[in-house]
Amino acid sequence: MNYTVLDKDTITNRILPHLPVAKRGFVSKACIIEIINAILYKLKVGCQWEHLPVEHLFSETVLKHGAVYHHYRKWCKGGHWKERFINLLRENRVSVDLSLTHTNGSHTPCTRGGELAAYQAPKKRKTTNAIYFTDRHGLPLAISEPMEGNHNDVFEIEKSMTVIFSTITSAGISVDGIFNNADAGFDCADFRRVYNAHGVIANVAENPKYDHEDADSCFEEEMYKERYVIEKSNAWMDSFRTLLLCHDTTASSWKG
Repeated sequence: MNYTVLDKDTITNRILPHLPVAKRGFVSKACIIEIINAILYKLKVGCQWEHLPVEHLFSETVLKHGAVYHHYRKWCKGGHWKERFINLLRENRVSVDLSLTHTNGSHTPCTRGGELAAYQAPKKRKTTNAIYFTDRHGLPLAISEPMEGNHNDVFEIEKSMTVIFSTITSAGISVDGIFNNADAGFDCADFRRVYNAHGVIANVAENPKYDHEDADSCFEEEMYKERYVIEKSNAWMDSFRTLLLCHDTTASSWKG
């Protein structure tokens, strides 16, 4: 196995226990650890499945790229990658900087269409949207369920943020009392309501379209300036996902 993303012990001890492996019926002829490494390689470098260098990823039995994709799709549909992410976040929660957090919408161009792709006028193309929640340094902690691009960021925002907060709390991280930056696109009553319900203190830029005379809120400009880190994270993920999803159009694969 020439191309290695993670060493064998890391995959065996930290990833494999969280992925279902067939114990009867069809059993893959290739090493399951090498299959996982091949998937991680594809996600890391952003190549298309048909360009996966399988001859450099398997030491004995070499699988075709379609067989590797089959395992990836199976674990995506079962939610096993998310389960592993939550466990990884739990194991490293002391390293997460919650002195300030950020919320932002992400819009991934889907030039070839997709399961949850729809035309978005500002982007002038079809996109798939999601809400991200990061720590102070732009490290993603949770993502909402993907939605069609013809919706704005606050479409069903209470549902989206409930999913995000559920992911974070499942990792043993409390959101009660943390500060969170969000741009003017999130300035609405539903957004503030769901944040108040979870004890999150929202620092939301005011949307000039709305009247704020009676709003029970405040805005800290200096704190808001740190929000650029999530913009950088989302810009990288949007461009990278555009490459990843050129020929992979399912919502579960989009989430990974």
